[in-house]
Amino acid sequence: MRSEEDRPVAGFPFSAVVGQDQLRLALILCAVHPGIGGVLVRGEKGTAKSTVVRALTALLPAVDDAGTTRPARLVELPVGATEDRVIGSIDLEKVLRDGERAFQPGLLAAAHQGVLYVDEVNLLHDHLVDVLLDAAAMGRVHIERDGISHSHPAKFVLVGTMNPEEGELRPQLLDRFGLAVDVAASRDVDVRMEVVRRRLDYERDPESFVVRYESADQELAAEILTARDRLDSVELSNRELRRIASLCASFDVDGMRADLVLARTATAHAAWRGDSEVTAEDVRVAAELTLPHRRRRDPFDEPGLDQQQLDDALEQADQDAQSQVEDDARDGEPEPPENPEGRVPDDGGSGDEGPGDEGPGDEGPDDDGPEDPDGPGGGVRATDRPSAPPAGEFKAKLLEVPGVGEGAPGRRSRSMSSRGRVVRSTRERGHGLHLTSTVFAAAESQVARGRTAGRLRLAPDDLRGAIREGREGNLIVFVVDASGSMAARDRLSAVTGAVVSLLRDAYQRRDKVAVITVRGREAELVLPPTSSVDIAVRRLQSMRTGGKSPLAEGFLRAREVVLRERLRDPQRRALVVTLTDGRATGGKDALHRARVAAHLLADASVASIVVDCETGLVRLGLAAELARELRGGYVRLAELSAQQVAGVVRAAA
Repeated sequence: MRSEEDRPVAGFPFSAVVGQDQLRLALILCAVHPGIGGVLVRGEKGTAKSTVVRALTALLPAVDDAGTTRPARLVELPVGATEDRVIGSIDLEKVLRDGERAFQPGLLAAAHQGVLYVDEVNLLHDHLVDVLLDAAAMGRVHIERDGISHSHPAKFVLVGTMNPEEGELRPQLLDRFGLAVDVAASRDVDVRMEVVRRRLDYERDPESFVVRYESADQELAAEILTARDRLDSVELSNRELRRIASLCASFDVDGMRADLVLARTATAHAAWRGDSEVTAEDVRVAAELTLPHRRRRDPFDEPGLDQQQLDDALEQADQDAQSQVEDDARDGEPEPPENPEGRVPDDGGSGDEGPGDEGPGDEGPDDDGPEDPDGPGGGVRATDRPSAPPAGEFKAKLLEVPGVGEGAPGRRSRSMSSRGRVVRSTRERGHGLHLTSTVFAAAESQVARGRTAGRLRLAPDDLRGAIREGREGNLIVFVVDASGSMAARDRLSAVTGAVVSLLRDAYQRRDKVAVITVRGREAELVLPPTSSVDIAVRRLQSMRTGGKSPLAEGFLRAREVVLRERLRDPQRRALVVTLTDGRATGGKDALHRARVAAHLLADASVASIVVDCETGLVRLGLAAELARELRGGYVRLAELSAQQVAGVVRAAA
């Protein structure tokens, strides 16, 4: 007999969740119309993201499976899953037993007609995200690997949850989620009290708690099933379709996926309400769920949807729709139009903006003033000055740390990892078993081993390991000389513009970035290692300049940051990029101490590069000496445009 400890605990009921109305609605609409494409749930920890998602499964209609009926499943995809586990692989047991090639389905097959849940989807390896999003979009999985060609249906409600503080999701992947919801804990005291009360009641007696909300959950499940049956009969009029197209155009979204998802969501909402026709209110609700993550064209843009902007866009869309109705009505009248050839009357204007629209100097260069000299006695006074605004931002070239690492999954430097794609087999251990090569190696010896039928006979020498190659994310530490000799506006503008651009690139490539400023008597870690670009930009905007240049402290601080991060994430490789003129002036023997500190950083096996910012007729060549002590790369600022900052990292071998 099963003991109380072994008895499975009933899941938290969907109807018992307090608040999170928008999240609950988004999940319900995807249950009504799985073609919407799933939900991305963004929010801080402790906001019931996982609880709500897991509770949805109990509301889904039963599934017909090979003549039998079973409940819909919730399949969880672990962050560390391999590609074989996700899409499936060769059935080794059948190969060994019968000598025949057979396919073993993976998690995508198990999630068919259910929910596929990915917690911390922003930490999932990118090639796995591509696989599951393609499956969600097509409703099928196609496998061509290990000598097997296989295809099977995989229609599921895809739900991903993430904490933005742990890193963002690439824009390309954001767009593949049909809906997006930002969740946060309520600040209403009564709501918070009720959340705690229900959770304590559930933990005290789960079965009784579930029974209390059983009828409400059953009613919701029936409504979802009814809405599914009604979905095909819901009419989407040309007026509302024009409203949808106008909305997407107003928000300047890329491609046509937003229009399709918005139309499907509005139709599902109408079916959920029990109506037979999509209305303006359905379109508005759908827009609030489908557009927030698609209008975020830049990682530095604030998430969410401005309600005033939505109201204005809806009003304009309504006017466009009304105008079209009136035009259609006029088309039906017997009177000929005033302009039968459709020519636009000449009103004397070209439609271009007239003079005066742009004030003088609107597009001119920043008023930086004369550059301060770098010779003896030059520079600015040792006072705090606000950082110069970043120069024009750019699309960063691919940064790659030299060699092949084994770091955290990302999209930057080459790496050998357990989660990459299989590129070849090896007689060594490798990352996992290369099944096809193992079987083929054994097949050559079956006659000699006396096999006539039945199971394949294996020997230790037959085993082949899998070599997997992928991409890793890196830690890029900028050491920025913000002293008086470096405080020329154009120099720091170029530096900060490059850092901001690299942060944007890091957002997409799963990197961590840190910034250390060197000024006065100390080196300040203005940006600890982070993948959150929103925080990074805010910190950079408050960077101060002026004073002396204690470069030794900068190198030591960079070494400290790298070594500390190695303890937290041992396999993430680091790259230190120092932007300085090399004039260490922070205290007695400052230059000597800077060289010693640079040598210590190099001894820590850290790849590095020095960008020499020294200008003027008199050049001391101090930055080049520091580059030699760092045993890294070197490039002059005069040879470096903002567009090339990312590319020079290759010189850090």
